[in-house]
Amino acid sequence: MAMQSDYRELDLQQQLASIRRDQAEIDHRMAEIRKFAAQTNTISPSVIFQGMLATAAMLGAGAAIAKVFFP
Repeated sequence: MAMQSDYRELDLQQQLASIRRDQAEIDHRMAEIRKFAAQTNTISPSVIFQGMLATAAMLGAGAAIAKVFFP
């Protein structure tokens, strides 16, 4: 009987070690993901403002051209 409990204890220790290794790998990958997410650049407000200005300019130019061709 004592031998069976030793094998079960050994198996349990192996499973716990495997779980700890897997958790350490998961933590490592999550740290890489957080680092990558922190390095990604977001669009700054100035770029959005410039895009809106360009859109307004194109609409104004389109209106002027339409006024020339369709009086």
